Amino acid sequence: MHYLKGTEKCGILFQCNEDNTLQCFAASDYAGDPLSRRSTSGMIFMFYGGAVSWRSQRQRCIALSTTEAEFIVASQAAKEAIWLGNLLSELRCVSTIPVLQMDNQSTIRLVKNPEFHSRTKHIDIRYKFIPEQYQTKQLDVVYCSSEMQAADFFTKPLVKDRFLKLRKLIGMHNFG
Repeated sequence: MHYLKGTEKCGILFQCNEDNTLQCFAASDYAGDPLSRRSTSGMIFMFYGGAVSWRSQRQRCIALSTTEAEFIVASQAAKEAIWLGNLLSELRCVSTIPVLQMDNQSTIRLVKNPEFHSRTKHIDIRYKFIPEQYQTKQLDVVYCSSEMQAADFFTKPLVKDRFLKLRKLIGMHNFG
């Protein structure tokens, strides 16, 4: 209730500019649930500077590494980004492929070069969807610094300054 009261005059502001790229930020905490040790996936989709879709959910399986936890959320985000990208394309709103931004370099390398490694053989085959989408140019995957990772909203508690910075980053402004 405290949060809702503090944000009742906030709204999402979309910027009118030339960049009509669907931006996706995806992140996870690693084994964040102290009882089940499951990780939490967080993702947010931005279009014209404002959030158009977002989600936070506990991962269904227990990730055995931070790379696996991030790879799981990347696969989930890729599916939604491609769907949203197709929707926006049908509406003639977007002409570029979605861009998935992640702050985990190991996951980005695994997406861009999905060779079998002994360190990654525990990652389930169902998450191999994202390298295929990257290779067929349905989606791009780029690095974004942890400081600019908007999906952190959905995976961990934040100090007030970081919360306010990320709130502004996703296009949420106080209009009161």
